[in-house]
Formats: sequence, structure tokens, C-alpha cells
Amino acid sequence: MSAPYGPPGRHSLWYAAADSSAAADRTLPRSSGYALTLLLAAWLSASALGGDIVDPVARERQRGVSWVAGRSVSERDLLALVDSHVNWIVQTPFGWQHDSSSPQIRLATGGGIFWGETDAGLVTTTRLARALGIRTLLKPHIWLTDRRNGIWRGEIRMKSEQDWQRWFSDYRRFILHYARLAQDNEIEILCIGTELRRTVAERPDDWRGIIRDVRKIYRGKLTYGANWYAEFEQVPFWDALDFIGIHAYFPLTDQDGPDLADLLEGWQTHLGRIERLHTKFDKPVLFTELGYRSATFSARKPWEWPRQGESSDPDLQLQAACYEAFFRTFWDKPWFAGVYFWKWYPSHERAGGPEHAGFTPQNKPAELVMAHWYGRTPPGPAAPRAAERERQGRPAAPRAAERERQGRPAAPRAAERERQGRRDGHTEPDTEEE
Repeated sequence: MSAPYGPPGRHSLWYAAADSSAAADRTLPRSSGYALTLLLAAWLSASALGGDIVDPVARERQRGVSWVAGRSVSERDLLALVDSHVNWIVQTPFGWQHDSSSPQIRLATGGGIFWGETDAGLVTTTRLARALGIRTLLKPHIWLTDRRNGIWRGEIRMKSEQDWQRWFSDYRRFILHYARLAQDNEIEILCIGTELRRTVAERPDDWRGIIRDVRKIYRGKLTYGANWYAEFEQVPFWDALDFIGIHAYFPLTDQDGPDLADLLEGWQTHLGRIERLHTKFDKPVLFTELGYRSATFSARKPWEWPRQGESSDPDLQLQAACYEAFFRTFWDKPWFAGVYFWKWYPSHERAGGPEHAGFTPQNKPAELVMAHWYGRTPPGPAAPRAAERERQGRPAAPRAAERERQGRPAAPRAAERERQGRRDGHTEPDTEEE
């Protein structure tokens, strides 16, 4: 493969810059008092300058990872996140459902699961992370315990109206439990559902009812994690949420061994579709999950999970190149709210490494790519449109004619983007695991 990265030697200026930035972070006091001081200083500065006091959750770029729950957690487990400029984590508790047509969902908040997925584990991790300046997105999932037929949660579908009503009653109980936990512990964002495509398509009114019920309990921000394939453009209730959430495992090529140019080109069709969805709903876009294995096929089938007994030679440089292509494509888009990379283990020293072909970027070149881009300060998510800006007493942004009068080029429209040859191509994911 013609990759933009050589071996992760520490002699290069690029890696030296990344290391220097991480070292500088390690000299800062890591305490909730320090974070509070920074927040107060920012508030006073904005007040003195007569600027807007904006919601930090709505305007802050989310530099996230998906945290893997374990049997315990300590501040030491989280310090590697600070060194990589991570400021958000996803935590994922589960609701347990027998199969895709079972109407019963079991809520497990105590024993029988990893401690990090219990209520106590979620709260403890949230508090330790917050003390280091790291916020939390709580993203409950449904786990099907019997998947012998190959059907995953995106195909959950009931066999009768009575079963649908039972399923939504159980799901409401499940998600409201985590809405209360999020509210009581000041968790900043709650994901109301994850890749439940068929339930969304067939029962949109039930989902709007759940959103209303959650809003009565929880005052933070809401999103939904839509699958990249045949779902994210079809969710009818983006207008009722704060972020458009996408599990963004889009294929970037149909070949193994692509170079960075191929990966950048592979994003273009998907970028156009995502940007049009943002424009339609005027909501910032959040990649609620994204990941690449350090394997030869990771750009072709990013969703592909390790199979039992699988033997795969690691391709660390392709994983790093996939990270780089993502950042170059999205990170400076003003409407893009952030990303959560799958996945990050608590025991950083033992995670990942050069012989590891799984998803985590830990102790691989991809981690350095992530830290480099997370250390930058991109623009925040998209500002409100003209009508909202006028309501706030702020001038409207110039439209195309005004842009031309100012000698500034108009942004290309959808038809022009298609004329530029941005092609589409994706296939149904044939496997899914947590």
C-alpha cells in the first residue's frame, strides 16, 4: 500500500510535535477546580467583550472515544485520554432482548454484567472523567442474546400490535431509567436509541412519544445513533433532537490496500449526503461511532468484526490512513459536531499495539493521528440559520447573490456535486457485533 505514514518513529517533526503537545498537557493540574476556573474565566471574558454566552455542549467539538466498560476504573485509566486531547467519552449500558421478535427487554443495572455497565460503574466513570475535563455521552444499546439466525438489532420487528406495544413499553422503561441517571449525574448528552432501523421506520410516532417523555425527565442534549446503511437519511424525527447521530462505518473503497488519495475520494459521496441532511434539518452532525480495524480490508468493510478463529495480519498504516482521511474530510466543517472512535480500553499500556488487528487505535500510529487532530482547534458546529440569527438580533449570513457581490464564490449545490463525479457505493453489512 502507498501509505502517507512510515513507521511511527519518534524522530520526525510531526511526531515530535504531537509528543510535545501531549507533554504540555501532562503539566496541567487535573482537577475539577481547575476546570471550573477555566470555565469561569471563559464566561468572564465573553461578558467583558459583550459576546454571546453559548452552550458549551452545543458549540464544543466533541473529540471522543467509545469507552470499554471493565471490572473497575481509576483516574489512572483515564489519563491517557487527556494526553490524546480526548474531551468526551461514550459509555454504553445494555438492555437485553432474546431475539429480534421478542417484545421483552430486560434492564440490568447491577450484577451479572461488567461493573462498568452497572449504574454504579457508569456514575463513577462519569465523575472521574469529569474531574479531568472529559464529558460523557450515554448511549444505551439493545443486545440480542440469540443471534443464531444472523439477525441483528436493526431488524427488530414485532409480530403483532400487542407485541409492538409491549416492546415500546419495555423500551420506554429502559431508556427513561438512563434518562433519570443522566439527569441526576449531569451527563451532558443522551442517545435515545442505537441502530433500531426497522422500529424507527415502522413506528415513528412511538419514537416521538419516547422523545417527549425523555424531555420531561432529562434537560441535556439528545441524539439517536443511526446506522450508515439505509437508515441515517430515513430517520423522520431528527427535527426533535439536538444532533444528527450516525454510526459512520461507510465503505471508502472496493479494494484492499488503498492510499490516502483513494480514501479521501471515497468519502466524497458520503460527505455530500451527510451535508445535505444537515442542511435539511439544520442540525449539527455527530458521528456517534466510527472505527477501523488495523487490517487490510478495514477501508472496504469498516464494520467487519473479528470472527472466532480469524487470522489477519495487522495493517497499522491503513488504519492510520483511514483516520487521517476522516479528519481531513470532516474536521473543519462548521456543521460537524464531533466523533467517537471505537474503541478505547481502560488499561492503556496493555491495549492494542503493533500485533493487534482490532479496532482500537491504542499504541498504534492511528492513536498519534487522532491525538494530532484532536489537539487542533477547529470551528464549532454550525451556527443557527438566518431566521434564528435575526431573532437573536444578529445579522443574517450573506446568501449566494450577496456572496457574489462581495466577490466570494458560492458553495456548490447538490447537482454540481454530482456533476463533479462523486460516486456512491455501499453494501449491506453482513455482520454486526458490539
